[in-house]
Amino acid sequence: MIHLNELLWAFIGLLLTIGGTFLEAFIASPMWSFQDHLLSLHSLGVTYQIGGVLLVGCMGGKKAGVLSQIGYLIMGLTWFPVFSQGGGLGYLKEPSFGYLLGFIPGAWICGVLAFRFPPRLEFLALSCLGGLVSIHLTGILYLSLTELFSWTPESSQQLLNTIIQYSLFPLPGQLVVACAATVIAYLLRHLMFY
Repeated sequence: MIHLNELLWAFIGLLLTIGGTFLEAFIASPMWSFQDHLLSLHSLGVTYQIGGVLLVGCMGGKKAGVLSQIGYLIMGLTWFPVFSQGGGLGYLKEPSFGYLLGFIPGAWICGVLAFRFPPRLEFLALSCLGGLVSIHLTGILYLSLTELFSWTPESSQQLLNTIIQYSLFPLPGQLVVACAATVIAYLLRHLMFY
């Protein structure tokens, strides 16, 4: 049985995931010289999309997380341009689709872990890390299966390069976004007394 609270968080998670898809993540650092700007912005090379996935798991739980991400995938596959490069069934052939598919188990694992322990910062960080690992494992599994069906002698090198491009390169930025989702979830759960 799904509660109204979970439906509300599922809707919020859907909006956060869609909005986060198109919002590039930056980190601010203070300038050490006295120039016109006091802060310097540096791109993390990722968007806030994964932050939305993890935040809904931490705030709404496993059901809200799964519902929001199923809704996100259905919208994207039915030609709503909610994915970073549009939408439609052709996205199934994109190497990044496995990572989008991983949002479902990622949100579920994050939601399970976030509500299994008290809402302390280290436990919420563990739940976000578990969700992020699940997203990457699902993405790598999807890449491996698609390469298996179109195997050539160069496939193993191509698979390795694709995994490096979609898992290794964005991972540092995604870890920073996961830390931000952890802190936001910690503050909100204490403000909302749950």
